Amino acid sequence: MTKKELTARLEDIEWEDFEVKEAKRRLPGSVWDTVSAFANTTGGWIVFGIKELEKRFQIIGIENAEKTEQDFIAAIRGNKFNVPINIKAEKYNFEGKIVLAFYIPISDRKPVYFTHPKNTYIRSGSGDRHATQEEVDAMHRQNAFGTQTSKAIKESNSSWLNEKTIAQYRDYMQRFNPGHRYSKFETEEFLQKIRALSGTEVTYAGLLFFGKEDFIANTFHDFRIDYLEIPGTGYRNAKNRYTFRLEEQENLWDYYFAIYSKLKRHATAPYNITAEGFAQEVSPQLEALREALVNMLMHADYFSTGKSRIRVFTNRIEFFNMGVPPKPLKELMESDISMPRNPIIAKMFRVVKLAENAGYGFDKMFSGWESITGVPPVFEFQFDATKATFNFSESETTRKPPENHQETTSKQPVKHIKGVVFSDIELQILEILRNKPKSSRRELAEQIKGVSKYSIKHYIEKLKGIGAIKRQGPDKGGFWEVLI
Repeated sequence: MTKKELTARLEDIEWEDFEVKEAKRRLPGSVWDTVSAFANTTGGWIVFGIKELEKRFQIIGIENAEKTEQDFIAAIRGNKFNVPINIKAEKYNFEGKIVLAFYIPISDRKPVYFTHPKNTYIRSGSGDRHATQEEVDAMHRQNAFGTQTSKAIKESNSSWLNEKTIAQYRDYMQRFNPGHRYSKFETEEFLQKIRALSGTEVTYAGLLFFGKEDFIANTFHDFRIDYLEIPGTGYRNAKNRYTFRLEEQENLWDYYFAIYSKLKRHATAPYNITAEGFAQEVSPQLEALREALVNMLMHADYFSTGKSRIRVFTNRIEFFNMGVPPKPLKELMESDISMPRNPIIAKMFRVVKLAENAGYGFDKMFSGWESITGVPPVFEFQFDATKATFNFSESETTRKPPENHQETTSKQPVKHIKGVVFSDIELQILEILRNKPKSSRRELAEQIKGVSKYSIKHYIEKLKGIGAIKRQGPDKGGFWEVLI
């Protein structure tokens, strides 16, 4: 940072990667909070000899700059922090007033804390705050970037995988990448080559991509990729909270096609595409959305308690994903680095030509979307999450909803019972449980037309939450009591 750059920053108080400290006579105690926060978040400059007065900065200088510099560097390079921090130091002279600046880089060994793990901080806006336990856990997972889902699940086996999904995947590969060398292998060897299996055990990636619902549910906390269509520019001006919400799917392969079939209805440019996917795709706008979807599934932090989601508003599409890239966006775009969080899942998409062989697909997202709408997508990186926003052009914002649009239960026939509004499907569930209280989710789905067992789970949770039903006894052997 040059003297000119420092002066420019002093004219703006809202820098997230810039923190001033007076430090006129001694190092302030809060400086260690900031060192930890910068190292754990995005890096930044700490500047000594500056005083903040009513949202403006005043240069006051340091009385003993040499000692202050030595004390600060000695503490950083000593044992005060749990990991080494390689800082960069600069000295400036403003008409005899000495100002010191130190650049704290983002660490690749998080969490970074001083004295005790409880002293772990992150940057929030232009200030520092204690990291929550969930944020600390996310740092540990980030340290293992690219390795977590590659591990094998102890005592698992190929029976955890859905044979139908595997058959669909191999059929898709045969049609869209017929010359791939994996095509010749029998099922078990094929799964080992693609690394869904490690020996005889299932990898976490293999389970997520090909797994059966029950085994995924027992391994990952509330596995779901959420997709919602909201009839407004936000929840405040939407007549309903949403007009469509995607049902739960079996695994990532099913989620991909279910979500893609919805996204392609929001690409206004002409396209010619097969029912299966992308062989005849010509729309750069649709290609941008495809890249965003695959990117999200390849780079999600599936061990996080947060859930990835896609929200379609009338003026934009938002992809919110748990997890952040390993490097800044600019560096990823300039160098075309390929460092997926889930390399096996990335490989599975690439083998069937549903993902780029290199990089993150940012070029297609930016150029494809901007070529149709006139505005590039916007990427925002939070501490442990990423949001990509694809804004529609003004003409697209005023477009009519796609034809054959089917709405969810928010638009189904409803009935009031004791002041509570129930949809037709919820009423059917209540009636079945009155007559057959031991009915399972699968049995309910078989009796209610057009509803999967995955959706039944959400209806059951809602009915439980409002006190309409109550479970008596264990999951196996128990029964449902209807309370209204």
